[in-house]
Amino acid sequence: MSNLALIVLMLGAAVALVTLFRRLHLPAILAYLLAGVAVGPFGFGWVEDLDSIHHLAEFGIVFLLFSLGLEFSIPQLMSLRRIVFGAGPLQVLLTAGAVAFVMYLAGFKLETCLIAGGALSLSSTAIVIRELITRGEVNTTYGRSATGLLLFQDLAAVLMLVLLPALATSEGNPWEAAGETLLQSVLLFAGIFIAGKWMLPKLLEETGRTRSDEVFVMMALLLALVAAWVTHALGLSMALGAFLAGMMLGESHYRHQIESDIRPFRDLLLGLFFMSVGMLIDPDLFIEKWYWIVPAAIALLIFKSLLTTTLLKILGGRTDTSMRTGIVLAQSGEFGFVLVTLAVNLGIFSPDRAGLIVAITVVTMAVTPALMSNSAKLAQRIQRRLEIPAENVAISDDTNGHVILCGYGRVGQNLSRYLNRFRIETVAIDADLVRIQESSQAGEKILFGDASRKDMLERAGIRRASLVVITFDDSRTAEKIMHLMHSIKPDIRVLVRTRDDSNLESLFEAGATEVVPEVLEASLMLIAHALLLLDVPLGKVLATLRQSRRDRYKLLHGYYHGDSFPSMDSAGNAYRLLHAVTLSGQPRCEGKALSETGLGKLDVEVRAVRRGGKNIQDPDGDLTLALGDVIILYGPLDAVEAGEELLLGG
Repeated sequence: MSNLALIVLMLGAAVALVTLFRRLHLPAILAYLLAGVAVGPFGFGWVEDLDSIHHLAEFGIVFLLFSLGLEFSIPQLMSLRRIVFGAGPLQVLLTAGAVAFVMYLAGFKLETCLIAGGALSLSSTAIVIRELITRGEVNTTYGRSATGLLLFQDLAAVLMLVLLPALATSEGNPWEAAGETLLQSVLLFAGIFIAGKWMLPKLLEETGRTRSDEVFVMMALLLALVAAWVTHALGLSMALGAFLAGMMLGESHYRHQIESDIRPFRDLLLGLFFMSVGMLIDPDLFIEKWYWIVPAAIALLIFKSLLTTTLLKILGGRTDTSMRTGIVLAQSGEFGFVLVTLAVNLGIFSPDRAGLIVAITVVTMAVTPALMSNSAKLAQRIQRRLEIPAENVAISDDTNGHVILCGYGRVGQNLSRYLNRFRIETVAIDADLVRIQESSQAGEKILFGDASRKDMLERAGIRRASLVVITFDDSRTAEKIMHLMHSIKPDIRVLVRTRDDSNLESLFEAGATEVVPEVLEASLMLIAHALLLLDVPLGKVLATLRQSRRDRYKLLHGYYHGDSFPSMDSAGNAYRLLHAVTLSGQPRCEGKALSETGLGKLDVEVRAVRRGGKNIQDPDGDLTLALGDVIILYGPLDAVEAGEELLLGG
């Protein structure tokens, strides 16, 4: 097969599988690995010369480490130093040691055990950071803990890449060779630091003056490759030089431009690297050894999760935060592939053993998105199962006459601030672990749990409360909470927030004292401000607002829609709208009373009849319709259309 045909097939397989995995919300890395399996010697056998592919794929690692150096921040490292230098080294060493010990007992060579342990101790920076950014949780407490541990793991990965060639040496003591390699790396760091401090900024400044994007891109690529070439010429890892160069450039104001310029090259070459790793995977090996691979993956997930949780807890972290961090960092990562691939190229690992490590890593990475999505629920469930008490602010028995807030998001917090100004005590119930931690640290009374559970309402002091406010827009859960509350304290007053008027009646029937539809309340506030600006007396404005609320916003129900029309309201019911029907031509209803039109059999209301420029509000059934009348109907779309047919049809 020609090189061009091979490239087309590899790119085609990668594009198809990455697109599919994105739709399935699975990591793109797994798609590249599967594409490598498909085109490799254990798949369709389209790629036969693996050496040339591996040599080209090494540049993907060079640019990965260069990008890592660009993003590496000394200030960030120091701000998270307790986690980075406290839990980080212990997590890597203990995980690597445990894996190496188990493999050594199974009869593997010491070098193989150490490399496998190091590879499996590292988590996936690419998957975890991307998921945290997507969910907006990078700056949460557990997000910062995960970031700190990943920072140390990245440093450990660079160190492993530097020392790995020394372990493969056949001449002399490998540990002496490792020490020499480490010393050379320190001297090289000093040299690149000097160059990066004095030479690189001036070089980039001169390049920037050319005002040429292509020259700047070429310079960025050249710097990464020159640094890799220098370290390779000194007998060190190419990845080390790329990392150090990126680290120096990361301190300059050209960092973001360089990062965006090299991203296409990095992503393409990294995709090729992961495909080359996939070519090491033998599906038959997985089928034959699945009873080893799957239990090993599960054991690794559990061990790393428990270890990380324990270390963070020892450092003073909250139980829930420590658990979430342990869950999201339980997998192995892409640097494990890098180490295993390098070990195969150096002859330390056989392809079969490398395939086992890769297979275990793939299984752990495949479940990571699901683990991250459910980390809060898993942590909560584990706490309940182990009967670990939730770290809530204690609610004393003398708390009396307080307000219980079901939900402590933006609405609940705003309400709490104003109630506190009037010296009214509040107790909140919320299921967001991060929100619990931030609020409780600020001294606010907040309980971790589900407000629709009877025991949580009891803990919040429902029997002594004067008011309950349901602050979230979920009518079904709100109805469940109200039924529970009234079974405990029948006379409790309940204020419910909802988005619109679609479920007012059901909420009042469930026991709500007042319901606040925020869309309609916003309209009332706008109406009030408009009337005040038009010099309508304040007393009349307040009376209008009170009357509207007493009528349960009847005048505000429905509106005339434009081109866009929602088919369902927030409660999942058919959307209700206002629609004007003009009696023209020879309408069927001309000369008939409203009660004779048949509209009463439909789910519609006649809000008004406009006649002679005047509106007849809420007309009775005796009103006789005449040609030229405009009938204002209110109801679901299907019913309104049927009503129009009754009025106009023959």
